[in-house]
Amino acid sequence: MFKLSEIKELIELLDQTSVHELEIENEGARLCIRKNGVSEVVHVQPMQATAAPGFVPATVSVPATQEATSAPQATEAARSAAPAANLHTIVSPMVGTFYRSSSPEAQPYVNIGDKVGEKTTVCIIEAMKLMNELEAEVKGEIIDILVENGQMVEYGQPLFLVKPE
Repeated sequence: MFKLSEIKELIELLDQTSVHELEIENEGARLCIRKNGVSEVVHVQPMQATAAPGFVPATVSVPATQEATSAPQATEAARSAAPAANLHTIVSPMVGTFYRSSSPEAQPYVNIGDKVGEKTTVCIIEAMKLMNELEAEVKGEIIDILVENGQMVEYGQPLFLVKPE
C-alpha cells in the first residue's frame, strides 16, 4: 500500500516534470496520478509471473491518450531504433533524476564506446532522496547515452543503447 507521504512526494516530482501521467504498481495496489488533478488507488491481483527482486521489465505499455502522443520524438525514435539495430536498451526502472556519476566531481560511470558487463554500474537514478545504482544487465558496448546528466526521467524511459557481445 502507498503511504500518504510517498504519494505527496510523487505528486511534487510529477509537477516538476513534463510528464502528464504516472502509474505505479506496488504490493497489489496501483497508483495513477494525472496532472489534470485526477488520481486513483486501485487494488489489483498480484502478477502471475515471478521475477527476481529488483527486476523491471524493459517494455512499458502506455495508453493511447493525448498525453502519450505528445511524448518527445527522440524517446520514441530510440525505442523503435533499438530492436531494429539489435541493440539492448537500458531503461529507467523509476521516475527520478538521472546522474552519470556518483558526485559532480567524479568521472561518469560510462561513456560512449565503453565496454560493460552485466553488473557494471552505468548511472544513478535519484528518487525520493534515495540514490539507486542502475546496472547494465548485459555485456556489450555503450553505443549511445539518450539523456543528459541531471535530467528528470520517467519509468521505462530509454537511457542507454548497448550493442550486446
